[in-house]
Amino acid sequence: MKENRFAELVQEALDSLPARFRTRLHNVAVVVAERPSPEAERNPGGTERGNLLLGLFEGVPQTERSFFELETGPARIVLFRKNIETYAREAAREQNRPLEEVIREEVRLTVLHELGHYFGMSEEQLEDV
Repeated sequence: MKENRFAELVQEALDSLPARFRTRLHNVAVVVAERPSPEAERNPGGTERGNLLLGLFEGVPQTERSFFELETGPARIVLFRKNIETYAREAAREQNRPLEEVIREEVRLTVLHELGHYFGMSEEQLEDV
């Protein structure tokens, strides 16, 4: 999938968030990287499927921020395009579904999962996301 189409799917996922969540997003960047770094691969708490890291939240969750602390920069949600595509390709084949449909679904699920971390949810709370 071309980078710009993937970015459109990320924007679709963000636009589909209910307004009550979109209005609570402050100082968070959603970025796309080709693949995770070796350090990111070892970081627990990312979105994983089939041993592939699909996304990662980097920053301080909303529930742990203090009014008195200075901001250190935006929190980041990173989506790993190549890993999402690799996972989706296999899932599309197994489920006999169109590849773009599966990529769209995985992008949305990954965005939701990582936003859950941004809002302070634990892995246990996010198991069904």
